[in-house]
Amino acid sequence: MTLEEQQCHGIVNARVRVENNLVHENESCFLKDRKPAEAPPVKRPTRSGRKRKRCPPAPALSRSPPRLFEASLDLLLILFAAAFVAGFVDSIAGGAGLITIPVMLIAGIPPLQTLGTNKLQGIFGAASATISYARGGRVDPRTQWPMALLAFGGGALGAALATVISGDILLAVLPFLLAGIGLYFALRSGLDDTDRQQRLAVPVFAGLVVPAIGFYDGLFGPGTGSFFMIAFVTLGGLGMLKATARTKMLNLSSNLGAFAVFLAGGAILWKIGLVMGVGQFLGAQTGSRLAMKRGAKIIRPLLAVSSLAMATKVFLDEQNPVYQWLMM
Repeated sequence: MTLEEQQCHGIVNARVRVENNLVHENESCFLKDRKPAEAPPVKRPTRSGRKRKRCPPAPALSRSPPRLFEASLDLLLILFAAAFVAGFVDSIAGGAGLITIPVMLIAGIPPLQTLGTNKLQGIFGAASATISYARGGRVDPRTQWPMALLAFGGGALGAALATVISGDILLAVLPFLLAGIGLYFALRSGLDDTDRQQRLAVPVFAGLVVPAIGFYDGLFGPGTGSFFMIAFVTLGGLGMLKATARTKMLNLSSNLGAFAVFLAGGAILWKIGLVMGVGQFLGAQTGSRLAMKRGAKIIRPLLAVSSLAMATKVFLDEQNPVYQWLMM
């Protein structure tokens, strides 16, 4: 190492004592123009008439971007197919997350990004079904926007509190709620497309039930469609087909609210979400048209099966407190 380089990097050579000059030289390398006002002019020593090399700039600290999940073409095709099936089932009976979330987790996508990306692709499916039902005259978005806004707010609030509120109680109770809904639609006679007497006034239903289910959707998610369906049929007095159509619109709104929160947190895998979104859109178009053609004959059994399947899945989750207690 030459004397000039030693001066640039502030290495004090015991054999070369240029007392205040070397101190000043070391400071000038790192502080550049910041020179003490009282310091005398510095005479820069040279060797063999060569000019002193400039002090090289300190290397900038570089922070590599976080490693993103990379999806191969084969994986994207599998996720597309899973989303198509999920969109088909969800447009009729709900339960898309029963298919999409396990597939994404098995693919190796981190849990938080799985939830955020699932909301993105779920928006496509719910929007597709809503458009199809609206075109078929089963729901009028212009009259449903107040409920949609309340569902949006509930979904956003639930997603914002998802990392604060413990999900243990929900995991313990949810299987029994979903099983009850599934058995209700499977065993209750007389459930068809005919409207019945409503048990809650529209303002009460919209102000209490809708934001509560939207909050659940943002906080936890599985079974949201089933909860909207049971609410519209038992409390709103709607027939199966009308209840399904309105469920899709409110599910879209709560998805949007939760998605906005996940987007702000950077938990979205856009390539995967958009590919699955196309699959959801096409599947929901197919399913909603079949639902409008067959009505309660296909909605009711699919809803029962979907609810019972979700109940089983959540119950067998290793994080479920009831499951852990039984396995002790």
